[in-house]
Amino acid sequence: MRHLLNLLLSLPLVATAATYPPATVDMKLQKVSQRVYYAQGASGVATENQGFISNASAIVTSEGVVIVDALGSPSLAERFLGLLREVTDKPVAMVILTHYHADHIYGLQVFKDLGAEVISPGGFQDYLDAPIAAERLAERRISLYPWVNEDTRLVRPDRVIVEDTVLTLGDTTLKIGYLGAAHSDGDLTVLVEPDRVLMSGDIIFEGRVPFTGGADTRHWLGILEGLEQDGLTGLVPGHGPAASDPQEAVRATVEYLRYTREKMAAAVDEMIPFAEAYEATDWSAFSDLPAFEATHRRNAYGIYLSLEQASLEQD
Repeated sequence: MRHLLNLLLSLPLVATAATYPPATVDMKLQKVSQRVYYAQGASGVATENQGFISNASAIVTSEGVVIVDALGSPSLAERFLGLLREVTDKPVAMVILTHYHADHIYGLQVFKDLGAEVISPGGFQDYLDAPIAAERLAERRISLYPWVNEDTRLVRPDRVIVEDTVLTLGDTTLKIGYLGAAHSDGDLTVLVEPDRVLMSGDIIFEGRVPFTGGADTRHWLGILEGLEQDGLTGLVPGHGPAASDPQEAVRATVEYLRYTREKMAAAVDEMIPFAEAYEATDWSAFSDLPAFEATHRRNAYGIYLSLEQASLEQD
């Protein structure tokens, strides 16, 4: 009888396996520390690699699993959950979103439908309630079909974090740092104790050029420059491999943002048109990094425009 009960309890987890079109990309679950695992997306633009271009993490506590970021499709999230089931049968208690961008949220429904609590930073509504959210989903239903399709839905959070917060689940403490608008309209980090592993979200892109979009790069840079790194044993970024040397990972993103801002600020001050300033700048320190060709010029242009606007507001 006990065996039958255990089998019945396991059925909801197994039943999710055939719900979505299967993702066929290479995905591996990598162990970072005693409690922390992650899957690393490929370097590329959002519609490449079946949408698997961002990272997702899992924190296995004594009372359940915490997922950090949910990947770019329900199919990818289901694949991630299947890999996770090879190391633990504990239920998924909560999903923490470091920010609301499409490549991190389209897998949310997989975990929500299992009963997980969804936690996000304040500012999520600036994305989710704006036309861009629906427009992006409509586009991805085409560019990432069948993994994103008419059954893919946008999931709102159950709890919103607007200040530094400490959560405890079993033997694990999660120190959530609320960053405000940095990479996105609202960002947060998750520090796992006692493992001392930090999930940074997209304020750090390891081993590749970051995507800045419409980010407040001044605030973003300030956050990184003041980020507490002492005693960290590992860092899982939003994109790229987990960093065994967190200080180096932070330094690389800081140098990229600082250099690009300095060059674009000088151009704005001298009233040099963007195209001329871009071509005259030595970008060789970053040109060999993955995603440079796809991302960097747009980053520089966005930073140029934001600095130009700031300059006009000061006049």
